[in-house]
Amino acid sequence: MKVDIYKKDGSVSGEKVELPASVFEVEPNDHAIYQAVRVYLANQRQGTHKTKTYGEVSGSGKKLWKQKHTGRARMGAIRSPLWKGGGTIFGPVPRDYSMSIPQKMKSLARKSALSYRAKEGNIKVVEDFSFDAPKTKEMVTVLKSLGMNEKKVLLLLPASISTVVKSGRNLSKLHIIEAAKASTYELMDNQMILIQKSAVEALVKSLA
Repeated sequence: MKVDIYKKDGSVSGEKVELPASVFEVEPNDHAIYQAVRVYLANQRQGTHKTKTYGEVSGSGKKLWKQKHTGRARMGAIRSPLWKGGGTIFGPVPRDYSMSIPQKMKSLARKSALSYRAKEGNIKVVEDFSFDAPKTKEMVTVLKSLGMNEKKVLLLLPASISTVVKSGRNLSKLHIIEAAKASTYELMDNQMILIQKSAVEALVKSLA
């Protein structure tokens, strides 16, 4: 399908760009999206959680009192999990949460996410732009001109443009990333997808 290319002032440039049906008009696969998002979130986990066991907490291992004839419950060391400051039973230990899915499923999930957004009319292509210097105010002006300032927006760039990235990183509802690196989670987590003209080719190429 062909869509209009907008200027950063919000007007239509008069040009159109082809969004390939093989990427933007596939039959969405919800299970592939679910698996891709699940793997993405799992891979964000550090897995550094840790509690100390009986053998790791500080304290003497000496028996506190004799086993019998004290009228008290039998007790070993002060490091026992039954005591305050003692070890933790079956507590969390560092582990690797990373997961993976087949490349074909990963690609299908991204295509499905893009197809959903295209079907909703929530994909807009804008001319390539950058700024002379990082300026959040200028990025806000661009988003307002395109009618996106009140929505969560994912801006896809052909390559990292430092002035654009720095101009948008303070905006809580704007996420900027290279088109080839956009994950299924990021495509689904934003209401609108704004693609720079040159990024369309980079995005399609990454899904070929």
